[in-house]
Amino acid sequence: MTTRPWQLPRSLHPGAWWLWAIGLATAASRTTNPLLLLLILAVTGYVVVSRRTDAPWARAYGFYLRMGLVVIAIRVVFATLFGAPMPGQVLVQLPEVQLPEWAAGVRLGGDVTAPALVMAVYAGLQLATMLTCVGAANALANPKRLLQSLPGALYEVGVAVVVALSFSPQLVEAVTRVRAARRLRGRPDRGLKGLRGVAMPVLESALERSVELAAAMDARGFGRTSGQRSTRRSSGLLTSAGLLGVCVGVYGLLDASSPPLLGAPLLGVGIVLAVAGLAVGGRRATRTRYRPDPWVGPEWLVAGCGFVAAATVLTVASSGGADALVPAATGAPPLPVLPALGVLVAILPAWLAPTTTRRAPATASPEQAPAATRFEEVA
Repeated sequence: MTTRPWQLPRSLHPGAWWLWAIGLATAASRTTNPLLLLLILAVTGYVVVSRRTDAPWARAYGFYLRMGLVVIAIRVVFATLFGAPMPGQVLVQLPEVQLPEWAAGVRLGGDVTAPALVMAVYAGLQLATMLTCVGAANALANPKRLLQSLPGALYEVGVAVVVALSFSPQLVEAVTRVRAARRLRGRPDRGLKGLRGVAMPVLESALERSVELAAAMDARGFGRTSGQRSTRRSSGLLTSAGLLGVCVGVYGLLDASSPPLLGAPLLGVGIVLAVAGLAVGGRRATRTRYRPDPWVGPEWLVAGCGFVAAATVLTVASSGGADALVPAATGAPPLPVLPALGVLVAILPAWLAPTTTRRAPATASPEQAPAATRFEEVA
């Protein structure tokens, strides 16, 4: 029996992971329901644990989770000190500072009520969930292969984006390496004393490796273009007009009070113009691709799972179900069934995405089993 290329152990196209994560982040941006947000966190965590590799950037998910906790804490602190007063049970009475008249509407201190604290937690959890979705994409997608998959017109932007995306994984790897070195030397690696000794080497190492990555990409020809000036102008004009049309069209779809022409029609025109601009700009870039990542069935399924999660939440939000997506600060939040099912669909990539490990066949003998080797991706 012939084995198809997409059935072999391989890495999923990085664009599919990013589309899946963007779909979940879009769903999280439309709700402050803690049950849905926690469900999105559970889905992303399970998929990351099931499909991440041993690459350095695969350990970035835990770092983003800790960043999310910091975001929630900061949101609660700001709501406690500067939040607008809300009626309800008073939990803490802070001394209130009288501000001048030009600062009317700003409160510093005062009573901290339970509804205000709950709303702060909801808002912080929403932002932390969106941040964690980005962390899941960073942990699953190879940033170097993502750059190779970009259109030729986005070379310069792709180099900057890859350097930015590689900073977080390099930071996590540097923290692990510096802490291990300090433990071997008998020096503290936790607390304030450890932070002072870890912070500077970690930042220096992460920045140095990111700069080395940018220099290596530049030495291999990334960003080099050719062509006439008129081609560059037409490409930039078409791409700018297309992106502007996409932004206005998306706003028209999200805003129910906007005219109908600002919705799907303008979005479609913007997509066509943007694609045309990228196609024209791609002719200026001269490069070859070695073993390009295929976009076949698993990629469509993974990206579609993220689209289903976003579509179900947006459908409920536009059809009058905002009360379930944005619950009140009093009482237990309800669990909307349709958005919850849409978010659960996004867990399917844990089984739909191809594995990166060659496993021994079930009928293999004990002598043949050690011959099964791990599939290593050639970057």
